[in-house]
Amino acid sequence: MGDRPWLASYPPDVPRSLAPYPEKSAYSLLEETAARFPDRPAVSFFGKRLTYRQLADEVDRCARWLTSLGVGKGDRVGLVLPNCPQYVAAFYGGLKIGAVVTGNNPLYTERELAHQLRDAGARVVIALDQLAPRVEAVRGEAGVETVVVTKITDYMPFPINRLAPLKFKKEARAEGRPWPPVPEGADVLWWSDLMKRSLPEAPRAEVDAKQDVACLLYTGGTTGLSKGAMLTHYNLVSNLHQTTAWFPGLRDGEEAVMCVLPFFHSYGLQVAMNMGILKGAKLVLMPRFELEMVLKAVKKERPTLFPGVPRIYGAINDSAETKKYDVSSIRACLSGAAPLPLAIAERFEELTGARLVEGYGLTETSPVTHANPIEGDRRAGSIGLPLPDTDCKIVDVDDPDRVVEPGEEGELAVAGPQVMKGYWNRDDETEAMIRTDADGVRWLHTGDIAKMDEDGYFYIVDRKKDMIIVSGFNVYPTEIEQVLYRHPKIAKVGVVGIPDDKTGEAVKAYVVLKPGESATPEEIVAWCRDDKQGLTGYRAPKHVEFRDSLPETMVGKLLRRVLAEEERQKREAAASQ
Repeated sequence: MGDRPWLASYPPDVPRSLAPYPEKSAYSLLEETAARFPDRPAVSFFGKRLTYRQLADEVDRCARWLTSLGVGKGDRVGLVLPNCPQYVAAFYGGLKIGAVVTGNNPLYTERELAHQLRDAGARVVIALDQLAPRVEAVRGEAGVETVVVTKITDYMPFPINRLAPLKFKKEARAEGRPWPPVPEGADVLWWSDLMKRSLPEAPRAEVDAKQDVACLLYTGGTTGLSKGAMLTHYNLVSNLHQTTAWFPGLRDGEEAVMCVLPFFHSYGLQVAMNMGILKGAKLVLMPRFELEMVLKAVKKERPTLFPGVPRIYGAINDSAETKKYDVSSIRACLSGAAPLPLAIAERFEELTGARLVEGYGLTETSPVTHANPIEGDRRAGSIGLPLPDTDCKIVDVDDPDRVVEPGEEGELAVAGPQVMKGYWNRDDETEAMIRTDADGVRWLHTGDIAKMDEDGYFYIVDRKKDMIIVSGFNVYPTEIEQVLYRHPKIAKVGVVGIPDDKTGEAVKAYVVLKPGESATPEEIVAWCRDDKQGLTGYRAPKHVEFRDSLPETMVGKLLRRVLAEEERQKREAAASQ
């Protein structure tokens, strides 16, 4: 790797290396913090608070009843929960006994949920009562033995815990859904009952940190059916130390983290929940992103860290409601999952006084590999510098053994202690993604087209699989999207390639306009072809379709494959007529 040019660009208070990393159970994150800060608030949920001593007790109770259900080291425990105290307790309760925890997207369809639970081999599933019918529908197909049901109100304070069910009941009836969602006599166990049981102590499992899997985190499925990334205890702990080193101003036992990113996703799990617990922070738990609810929580709970995605920061920027709330407690934010437009970052900083920088990572890397400096040179459009002990190289797309020169585009490959063990039950795909060089270094080939400048800052050009080939020329959708985002009328945009008889593929843009704006496809195309935008003819959109919304994951990542699939179905329907 030579000189690692990014090290010269590191801020002076960020260490160049943190090795060796501790080889211990990820459960120790909570265990050690509870011993250091037993009376410090650990979680806040709609005003209900648990101290670290109380949270550790909840985790212990959960570990006891999981053991009583026959769950042991290596068994998989599925979670179908939003962000709530039960998620934190179940995650660490599973880790304590050596189980493998796998989070599931609460918005999954039955098909997607069945695939993931079956693929993971989850013996026990812990689900929110309103999501339990979906679990029950696939229970037999997925091979789930036991379903444990909890209510969102189990950890809510009075009187919210009495009022919320009335609201849920009214919504269910309006939508034609049965209430209660879990009928009396259903073949389930209830979280609230299990937590009250007097059970033998659950011994803390001994783990081989580098080999034993702590959790199966499934990829977002943006390019197909999701795969389970096996993240070891060492992967999780190492990446947390790498990430916290990038925030040198963090104060042990004094921070508060806004936890609105879903915990089933690697970003929310690590950068919000686990990093907060490592630092003894208060976790401000949000089941989902609702703007007013989040603003009220910021005003009341005074979070200092707010990891998020561009659409969340953009919503806060654009709302007139924001001015009614004091959001000045926020000091630092790391944005990921999607490119961060500089205009969004600058406006958010004006509103809060915080520092908002873009980072980068993958589920397969636990997840963070790069970030712009919190204090220092933040470069627009860049994902920043590799974190300590993260090696990177840009390799030729057609010849992965050839490293390209700075400024030249190629596939990004990364190596470091955060690189996953592999994909669960998919040895062939693991071998295709992780290649070991002659020095024994495991390089994970990300599938992202990137470039590095002379100072070691990296820039993502696009996904290799999303590349559009127009008349033999490579066109990267992200680059076109970045240009379109500069259009004053455009709120959101997605770009894909569609078949074209003359050029093989053509660029199509799906556009969501800002409220109150109107435009024509011709206007958008003409704007892109203007010399000021820097798009040559073949790179400019040939087709424009206006939409009310775009398909996205829960963390705001554009689902280009959904747009491409819609185009395929349109073509097939037209051909059959």
